[in-house]
Amino acid sequence: MAWFAAPEYRLARELFLRLLALVYACGFLAAARQFRALLGTRGMLPIPRFLARVPFRRAPSLFHWHYSDRLYAALARTGLLLSLALLAGAGDLLPLGAAMALWALLWVLYLSIVNTGQTWYAFGWESLLLEAGALAVFLGNDRVAPPLPVLWLLRWVLFRVEFGAGLIKWRGDECWRKLTCLYHHHETQPMPGPLSWFFHHLPRPLHRVEAAANHLVQLVVPFGLFLPQPIASDAALLMIATQLWLIASGNFAWLNWLTVALALAVLDTGTLRRVLPIGPDPAYGPQPAWYQGLVAAYVLLVLVLSWRPLRNLASPRQQMNRSWDRLHLVNSYGAFGSVSRDRYEIVLSGTRDVHGEDGWQEYEFHGKPGEVRRLPRQFAPYHLRLDWLMWFAAISPSYARPWFRPLLARLLVNDPDTLRLLRRNPFPDTPPALVRADLHHYRFTRGPELRDTGAWWHRRRVRTYQRPAGLAELGPHAPPENTGNEPGARR
Repeated sequence: MAWFAAPEYRLARELFLRLLALVYACGFLAAARQFRALLGTRGMLPIPRFLARVPFRRAPSLFHWHYSDRLYAALARTGLLLSLALLAGAGDLLPLGAAMALWALLWVLYLSIVNTGQTWYAFGWESLLLEAGALAVFLGNDRVAPPLPVLWLLRWVLFRVEFGAGLIKWRGDECWRKLTCLYHHHETQPMPGPLSWFFHHLPRPLHRVEAAANHLVQLVVPFGLFLPQPIASDAALLMIATQLWLIASGNFAWLNWLTVALALAVLDTGTLRRVLPIGPDPAYGPQPAWYQGLVAAYVLLVLVLSWRPLRNLASPRQQMNRSWDRLHLVNSYGAFGSVSRDRYEIVLSGTRDVHGEDGWQEYEFHGKPGEVRRLPRQFAPYHLRLDWLMWFAAISPSYARPWFRPLLARLLVNDPDTLRLLRRNPFPDTPPALVRADLHHYRFTRGPELRDTGAWWHRRRVRTYQRPAGLAELGPHAPPENTGNEPGARR
């Protein structure tokens, strides 16, 4: 089947797979570094407790056969090593079947993490990574030409990412239709980056241009993906430019990076030759019949599973970031259907004074705003899960109810796994007697304020979020003493 092979996309495949491997590596690295406090046996939302109430059919995962913290750590580290190997090009050194198996193993490992990750993994980019990762299994390696049907499915994913996000905005907050959402977004987004202050202070007419350009790129340009070259590549390049703007303006984990990877898969060598000295496309041999059969079967499966996401796009009650199957093979996406006008942050503090009258000192997080003179840092594509969830907790206390009090309890015992998720623990030697949480209103300072005070943020206290509490009140949520005998305990 000559139409099946698309050698003119060999470099596009290479760019997509390398960037996908990098994103996988970020995902596994975050899992390895953060899981003990979030999901471990002694974590805030323990996986063993989740597995006891959720059967395999609802959340397929290797952990249903066995769970321990050691196994989770080994799985995450294995995924990290495999990702780095694929990033270095190991997939092209293997036979076709072995390379496919390697990508499939990576997908199974990450699916096992996501399906037991609960609230900590309830983000659209987790499903996006799994959907793109499943397609990567069938893209082949240097032994065969890129299969055209899979390349078209990657465009279908990119279309849903962009068009779904555009629709959810247009149907959602009226500020998107009025082109005023970006008056607020750079300041109130979940995790600002080092340039967010500057983006926020761009002239308001430029913010309106940003919003209008967003509508153009997300609601009109995606249809260009299905047109002949070079129109499809030009559409993808516009999307890449938009995603780079978003990468510069904030921290959205790997959402933008993975979208760039999908867009790179659209670029044929004719387009890339405009800027790169690329030689002629290689002459690949015939593709094995078994490979063509597997690709055809998976393409058919994706087309069948695409019905509900397609219907969701057409629905006035569109849902964003919805997985329609337990394996996250075909999903719905979207972001920022509504934009907050004000930023609220939860500030955690503790004291050794058992009466709580003085001595209160604040904990600091790596990514979320805290100390007003600290410029926000760039962390994406790495994902700080606790920092993100603290943003949601400030908006809706009910969202944080399952894990917030366990978090406070762990601060009262200086739980080392939890403290590793924080930038600063003001009680390194002896844990506090009491902890509390206060809700503050944050806004970016203006230019004169920054020059006079050196502060990037201005904040004021709004109310008490959690009154001072000690172990007597939070004790049931505190982690048990690690004796080294329970499953998964570190030795």
